Amino acid sequence: MKIKVKNLGVLKQAEFTLGDLTIICGGNNTGKTYATYALFGFLFTWQRIFLIEIKDNKIQQLLTDGVIRLDLQEYVKQVKQIVDIACHAYTQRLPQIFAAPAERFKNTDFQVSIDIKNISFGGRFERTIGSANAEIFSLIKSEDSTELVVTLLVEKEKVKIPNEILRSTIADALKDIIFAEIIPRPFIASAERTGTAIFRKELNFARNRLLDEMGQANNNINPMKLFLKVYQNYALPIETNVDFTRQLETLVKTTSFIADNHPDVLADFADIIGGEYTVNRNDQLYYVPHGKRVKLSMDQSSSAVRSLLDIGFYLKHEAQMGDLLMVDEPELNLHPENQRRVARLFARLVNLGIKVFITTHSDYIIKELNTLIMLNHDKPHLKRIAEEEGYRKEELISSEKIKVYIAEEALIVLEGKTRKTKCQTLTPADIDPEMGIEARSFDTTIETMNRIQEAIVWGKE
Repeated sequence: MKIKVKNLGVLKQAEFTLGDLTIICGGNNTGKTYATYALFGFLFTWQRIFLIEIKDNKIQQLLTDGVIRLDLQEYVKQVKQIVDIACHAYTQRLPQIFAAPAERFKNTDFQVSIDIKNISFGGRFERTIGSANAEIFSLIKSEDSTELVVTLLVEKEKVKIPNEILRSTIADALKDIIFAEIIPRPFIASAERTGTAIFRKELNFARNRLLDEMGQANNNINPMKLFLKVYQNYALPIETNVDFTRQLETLVKTTSFIADNHPDVLADFADIIGGEYTVNRNDQLYYVPHGKRVKLSMDQSSSAVRSLLDIGFYLKHEAQMGDLLMVDEPELNLHPENQRRVARLFARLVNLGIKVFITTHSDYIIKELNTLIMLNHDKPHLKRIAEEEGYRKEELISSEKIKVYIAEEALIVLEGKTRKTKCQTLTPADIDPEMGIEARSFDTTIETMNRIQEAIVWGKE
């Protein structure tokens, strides 16, 4: 999946491709968050903005014959048009995504390109639609089939579903079959997550007060408008992050595929935070440090514990194969050693089938990823070093799985122009299979510091 943007925040023109591990690094106010939030918003809303037309004659055929067969390949031919129309509609929604004035996005363009070669129909799809009393129709795609079969399960005279509902239900099934495997389900841990961890209960109280207002309000007040009032000043990624944090007590009733199949990943995470998160019978959230008989509330816990709260609950209770875990500045409040361990955790998740997208200022994270790339070769001395330093094979990562972009000013050819212009963009970083990532935004600063310190030490000579 390739994303192109124009006039998005400080980004004049930029494009980036989503890899298994995607990294955007660079200085402050260089466009990293704009790119991240715009991508998250698209991935979060695509099912609502993708439009697939189900023709009237197909609905009539279903009601007359009781069954229709839809050729999926015919809809695959429309993918570019479907995505282009959706991107145009999404661009118009960016002010709501960012909770910002529309004026800031009047010249913005957001585009996504999907390679139809990545679309496959190997799996089985089955969905049944009905009421409390009876099943009304089914939608089935057999394994390896390229047809969606829609079948009425009741006599047509008993079908009470409006045609528009039939049309949208079939369209939703087609979206899932065609796009769900190639458009990942996003989860975001925003840079505001540390504060959210502390004030999540207060957010609950605020929402409850609004619910009370709704109960006392007259019929002229729009309940949904009142319900969303709490978040009217927050961007969608932050709003989504807040909603997740508010629901932690409910989430503990479910387990992720990581908890079921890879408990060692959760053990590694517990080592990073030095304890575990727990919810008691009264739905109170606590942090329990290893080896201590004490339970700490979030406001009593360290900033590092709060910073990793969302990620910890996601890994244990929410993670699904094919997800995209998006973390804005994963290094927040973490000691350098834990930044290294988080980098290894991300590599492990990628190898398990979860895509990871991060923005970072951390040289420690980049250098640790470089180590994982450099050790990922079948050479005796590398195996010896990995064993001596405690690296496991499942943490090592191929350079081919990683995409790195530097948010910076650079000379590029703007669309419709012939000469290069210096503007804010995302520049792909070189990634060498032997030496790792070339992260200029960090290297320049480190070289400057080294030069100054050398001058201090040797300046008298």
